[in-house]
Amino acid sequence: MAEALPPDYFQNGCSHYKRRCRLLAPCCNNVYSCHICHDQNEQHLLNRFKIKHHLCVKCNEIQQVNTKCSKCGTEFAEYCCVFCYMFDDNTKGQYHCLSCGICRVGGQQNYFHCKKCNMCLALRIANNHKCVENCSEGDCPLCAEYLHTSRTELFVPNCGHLIHKICYEKLLTENYPSCLLCKVPY
Repeated sequence: MAEALPPDYFQNGCSHYKRRCRLLAPCCNNVYSCHICHDQNEQHLLNRFKIKHHLCVKCNEIQQVNTKCSKCGTEFAEYCCVFCYMFDDNTKGQYHCLSCGICRVGGQQNYFHCKKCNMCLALRIANNHKCVENCSEGDCPLCAEYLHTSRTELFVPNCGHLIHKICYEKLLTENYPSCLLCKVPY
């Protein structure tokens, strides 16, 4: 179980996202500020793409997912994506990539979607990265977290096999400077 919720949890969102709405989880019918809070407090995972209803924190109206309240007109967040159920007042350069099928951060102007890799990559490596088909559709070779929807920054080594940046740095500090999948030096 997670720690006790802060007093302003239901007014301002949570530590993950600042927003003025709470999701109604279709899997258990419980109300949470975000999918991460749900997953930390339940014995099952929430598929945020199946969220169809949420609650306005200002007037408590339960309604279909939208960017503002159908009853009181409250804007739910500065950034809103009804496809991913992403609502956040903290601007991180969020954008929805239709090809990835999810929201990304860092400003769309700084990224391109590589069709072969099937993911958004930094523009600075557009002409010098090694394409690995569907490279994000797997797990980090060190920590085993699924990469495509990971909220942790990724590192793209010369071989093209993705790894979390913190996992890559851990390998370097432990004197293991090669890709865990193909053994090519980083």
